[in-house]
Amino acid sequence: MSAPGTLLREEARAWLIANVPCDPAPADGAKARAFALGWQKRQAQGGWAGISWPKEFGGRGASVLEQIVWFEEYVRAGAPSPLNPSFVGLNHAGPTLIACGTPEQKAFHLPRILQGEVLWCQGFSEPCAGSDLAAIRTRGRIEGDELIVDGHKIWTSYADIADYQELLVRTDPEAKPSRGLTWITCPMNSPGITVRPIKTMAGPRKYCEVFYDDVRIPLTNIVGGLHNGWRTAMSTLAFERGTASLALILALNRTVEELLAACPLNRVAMRSRLARLRAEGASIRAMAYRLALDSAETVPDSSGSLVRLSFTEFGQRVTGAAIDLYGIGAAESLGLDRAGYAYLDAFSETIAGGTVEIQRNIVAERLLGLPKGPR
Repeated sequence: MSAPGTLLREEARAWLIANVPCDPAPADGAKARAFALGWQKRQAQGGWAGISWPKEFGGRGASVLEQIVWFEEYVRAGAPSPLNPSFVGLNHAGPTLIACGTPEQKAFHLPRILQGEVLWCQGFSEPCAGSDLAAIRTRGRIEGDELIVDGHKIWTSYADIADYQELLVRTDPEAKPSRGLTWITCPMNSPGITVRPIKTMAGPRKYCEVFYDDVRIPLTNIVGGLHNGWRTAMSTLAFERGTASLALILALNRTVEELLAACPLNRVAMRSRLARLRAEGASIRAMAYRLALDSAETVPDSSGSLVRLSFTEFGQRVTGAAIDLYGIGAAESLGLDRAGYAYLDAFSETIAGGTVEIQRNIVAERLLGLPKGPR
């Protein structure tokens, strides 16, 4: 009798071997968009799109154990990083719409996301409200059956190639900071939107500033209710910090194994360092699996911050070890798909999706029940 998941593992492995693209994913721009949509379409055609989405919404409806099997094989096959232009649609917008959207919103958006027809970006962070969503100032005022949006967002990944944005705006300036927000779907071709890409120290221009000048968005685009955006946004971030991180964690563990295999036996200190990273990676993987299994029947909670905090800092240690092993000028370090780029890009991970300081506050206050620190 075969072990649970064996048939799924064999099916996934065979499909991935036959379908994983040979070329690395472009870092930004129109080529990155075409690559991401093409890979998503291929997964949809193979029946692997939306692995965690319920079947009623077009996904595979995989259990958490089945998702783990898929992600293990996905990483083993060297498939494109899930942290690509499709990530927000698949792991933010789609799950948020499933949990909080209207039937009409689900029917319109979900098939387009799964079939690789559209890309999404996230409009949360602002110049004076990076990780503090309660402090955002971008405003949406109601006029008739529309919201008129004015303001400025920053660090919006792939905004220049996205079709839609999950946009958080302040709709009740008189309410307490976290109670006057609204989560809306914003078409990125709306008149009044200006996008300016930002070049990072790693090289690509995947982050952007977005400016809104009297942008008109129908009230029917509100998700989760008017002035209820804080709760909707917390659902969005919980999904990001849940099973969406599994492939990233597994990829880091695979990198550690590759570094160990490449490290000469006479570099004792480096091998000891990599052995510690192997143990750390195994513990993070075990924690991620346990939290994913524990939350299998519920919307992900703040426990995802434990995973987010752990693997982002772990990623910096792994990529730093790669640079120290190979050398900054080595062939293994040069190029957008090599260790040098991964090292520089890893610095953004302890900022994106909520800084490590924010993650520690969430763990302390919401999981450990400690008193809030001074604001």
